Amino acid sequence: MATATFGAGCFWGVEAAFRRIEGVTDAAVGYSGGHTDNPTYRDVCAHGTGHAEVVQVEYDPARVTFDTLLEAFWEMHDPTQVNRQGPDVGDQYRSVIFFHTPEQEEKAVRSKKALEAGGSLRRPVATAIQPAPTFWRAEDYHQRYLEKNGGAACSLGHAGGGR
Repeated sequence: MATATFGAGCFWGVEAAFRRIEGVTDAAVGYSGGHTDNPTYRDVCAHGTGHAEVVQVEYDPARVTFDTLLEAFWEMHDPTQVNRQGPDVGDQYRSVIFFHTPEQEEKAVRSKKALEAGGSLRRPVATAIQPAPTFWRAEDYHQRYLEKNGGAACSLGHAGGGR
């Protein structure tokens, strides 16, 4: 198994989207990229921790490639937004790829450059590509939130905003 970590706005919809990909064996929502140990949702939403809402994806590289996960990531949100996705505003909603290996870093940089060069975006890609810091698992009520609550909530699906 391999691990990938992505921030693409509200983590509920991002988690659900990754879970639908064949070869993804698990996905957990949480917080990464900040300066506070063991942050809570309330802490992150108060904008004092610097964390992004992220999804840590466990996947079987024999069944799905990191490149496929990157393609899904670019499609599931608007990577040209800075600290927002749709109506969700704040640094916790930033677009970020936290790489776990040098190969993931190389592929993330390459895919970002290809997206920028593709000519389909009206604005520059704002997605950060950074080494994976500590992943702090979010509270249990956030895990599989859309499954537990009928799928109603979250602003996922604004992928066309920068295009």
